[in-house]
Amino acid sequence: MNGAGEQDRPVALVTGGGGDIGRAIALRLGRMSKAVAIVDIDEQAAALTASLVQANGCEARAVRADVANPEQIAHLVDAIEDAFGPIGIFANNAGIEGVVAPLHEYPEDVFDRVMQVNVKGVFIGLKYVLARMIPRGWGAIVNTASTSAIRGRAGLSGYVASKHAVLGLTRTAALEVAETRIRVNAVLPGPVESRMIRELDDQAGRASHGFRRAGATRYGQPQNIADVVAFLASREAEHVNGAAWVVDAGITAG
Repeated sequence: MNGAGEQDRPVALVTGGGGDIGRAIALRLGRMSKAVAIVDIDEQAAALTASLVQANGCEARAVRADVANPEQIAHLVDAIEDAFGPIGIFANNAGIEGVVAPLHEYPEDVFDRVMQVNVKGVFIGLKYVLARMIPRGWGAIVNTASTSAIRGRAGLSGYVASKHAVLGLTRTAALEVAETRIRVNAVLPGPVESRMIRELDDQAGRASHGFRRAGATRYGQPQNIADVVAFLASREAEHVNGAAWVVDAGITAG
């Protein structure tokens, strides 16, 4: 890829694209992309997102993959670039919430799975997409972290630890590509109306420590996050690198 047109209408890759925020991101990026590849472990959810992107006039493909599986991610990156061309935008969005429980009662197997998806999955995505972007010298990556990357939350030790790690990976990658036209940033959503937040609310209602103690006053919408991701992926943000963009209506400001 060396034509300006390909950079004007890049190929986008969205992981976790079957979820509420991922779907909103895929739809929003479809308005500025040549094609959108939607990755999710839930094949049917990914396919629904792809159909919605296509209905809006953008080419799309759904791919089932576990983001923490290096072989699957390496294969899908190759397949996407073979089918559509170089990936220019990567929304590294897949993640899971774990459970709500005090740290001393938090199940170790759940902690391990949260770290596998939310940390190793982000790392693997960065590894294989950057390996393609770096020789070309351009591209935009947006990692989905959380306001849990900059604060603690009682009852969510696995999730909070993982999102702190996502922010660390973002800053490290950003420094490593700082002399190129590749940018790596993070979006930090506060509570967003979604399946994840409904599940956390439900668990918190049954737990002594929970998400409801996080100080949330109102929930955002998936589109609020998607709009910021689209900005960070755009040329308007060409001087933004290594940043943590909080999108929470000011909840963490106080």
